Amino acid sequence: MSKIIYTESYIKRAIKFLKKHPDLEKQYEKTLKLLEINPHHPSLRLHQLKGKLSNLYSVSINLSYRIKLDFIIEDEIIIPIDVGNHE
Repeated sequence: MSKIIYTESYIKRAIKFLKKHPDLEKQYEKTLKLLEINPHHPSLRLHQLKGKLSNLYSVSINLSYRIKLDFIIEDEIIIPIDVGNHE
């Protein structure tokens, strides 16, 4: 089981995201729970980003929104960086 470490900056971004998209709250929470239990679950569509963000990973909340992650596999630590759309 992985451990998710929430930074203050991520919490602020998540609150802002959920205020904008209250209809996604259940999906968002489900994504985080699944991420903690099994980060490699197929429904999360975990993948490494490209370009300037190539040191980060992403998991999907749904087809339109994702959570960007700093993902340290060796220590089983996950640090969410940002939440938002796929752009």
